[in-house]
Amino acid sequence: MSAHAPLTVTNGRLLLPGGEIVPGAIRSEGGFITAIGPDVTPQPGDLVFEAAGKLVTPGLVDLGVFEIDKPAFHFGGITRAALMPDQNTPLDIPSRVRFAAQSGKPDFWVHPLAGATRELKGEALAEIALMREAGARAVATGRRWIGDSGTMLRLLHYTAMLGLTVIAHAEDGGIVGKAVATSGEMATRLGLPSAPAQAEALAIARDIALAELAGAAIHFRNVTTAAGLDLVRAAKARGLKVTAGVSPAYFMLSDLAVAQFRTFAHLSPPLRSEDDRKAVIAAVADGTIDVIGSGHDPRGPEDKRLPFADSAPGMAGAETLLPLTLNLVRDGVISMGRAFDLLAANPARLLGADAGRLAVGAEADIAVVDPDRPWIVNSDKMAASAGNTPFDKQPVQGRVLALFKGGVTVRTKKVRPA
Repeated sequence: MSAHAPLTVTNGRLLLPGGEIVPGAIRSEGGFITAIGPDVTPQPGDLVFEAAGKLVTPGLVDLGVFEIDKPAFHFGGITRAALMPDQNTPLDIPSRVRFAAQSGKPDFWVHPLAGATRELKGEALAEIALMREAGARAVATGRRWIGDSGTMLRLLHYTAMLGLTVIAHAEDGGIVGKAVATSGEMATRLGLPSAPAQAEALAIARDIALAELAGAAIHFRNVTTAAGLDLVRAAKARGLKVTAGVSPAYFMLSDLAVAQFRTFAHLSPPLRSEDDRKAVIAAVADGTIDVIGSGHDPRGPEDKRLPFADSAPGMAGAETLLPLTLNLVRDGVISMGRAFDLLAANPARLLGADAGRLAVGAEADIAVVDPDRPWIVNSDKMAASAGNTPFDKQPVQGRVLALFKGGVTVRTKKVRPA
C-alpha cells in the first residue's frame, strides 16, 4: 500500500480519540496517518478527498464475524474484521489461520480468531501458540460454550501465558440443548423449543470464576441479559480482565420480533425479553459493554426459508452496524465518540491492532460518514451474499460516503489529484 500516492481528506469534522470533534483535514502517507488537524493542507502529488463538512472517523473494526463478505463490509464502513473459527474447515490449525489472515488483502484486513479446541468440539486444546504465530489475534470457543470446566481452565491458563484473549460464547450448552428461543410467553405461544435466559448468566459466572483463577483475559462476544450484564459489571468492578460485546439486534429487538415465526429474527443467542433489551441499552450507556459488533452471518434461503426450529441462526449485519448504533447517539444514550469507541477503538485494542482511531502513527483506515443520511434497509438489495436481516424495510440514518484502507481508496468516486 505504501506505493500509492499520499491521501488528504479535507474540510471534514474529525472525530479524535477522546470523542472531540474538530474541523480540519487528515493526511496519510505509506499507509499511516502523518498529520491531522485544522492546519493540515494537501501536498503536491496528494490525492484529495473533499469531505464537505461530513464526519471523518476511523474505519470500523468488526469483532466476531462468520464470513468475510467484503462488499457488505465496505458498504458499512468496516475496514477490518475478526473472523470466527466456525468455518467449513475450522480455524484450528496454523495453515488455515495463515490463509485466512491473507484472504482480504489489500483492501480489507482479516484478523483470524484461533479455534480454542480441535474441530471446536470443546475437548482437546488446539495448537494455539502456533496459530498465534500464523496470525491469530485472539482465541474463540466458536458458536458453542466449552462445557468441560477443566478444559476451559487449561485454555485460560494457556492463553494467559501467551497474552491472548479468549472470546467466549456465553450459553450453558447443557441447559440450552437444541432450544431456538428464550423461555417466555412468545416461545410458549409459538410452541418453539426454548431455554431459560439464565443459561447465559450461568455460563458467564463459571467462565469469570475460571478466568480469575487463571489470571486470563476473557471477552464475552454477546451478553444479552440483565443477569449476565450484572456479572460482567461486578467482575469489572473487581478489576478482572473481563470485557463484553453485543450486536445491535439485542438493543433494538426483543423476542416479540420472532412472532409469525420470522426466521430472520432467529439468532444465537436468541432474542430476549423487553426488560433484557433495556438492560443492554443501560449497559452500553454505563460502559459495561465494550464492543458492538455485527455478528455478520449471511444465510441464504436454503438456511432461512424453513420452519423456525429447523432454520439456521444468524443475520447479515455488516451493512446495518453503523446506522443501528447511531440510533443510540440520536437517542442520547451515548456520545458520538463513545459510539466509535464501541465500533472501532475498543475492538482494535482487544485484537492488538494499531487502528480504530484517528491519530498520527495509526494505520490510515478512514471513513467519511454522513450520520444523518436516511436510507431504507432492503434485504433484496443488500451488498451481502445473503440479505437475512430482521431490519428489512426499516428506515435508518447514517451512511458511509467514502472509505479508505491504509490511505487507499476503497469506496468513493470523488478523489482527485492535488
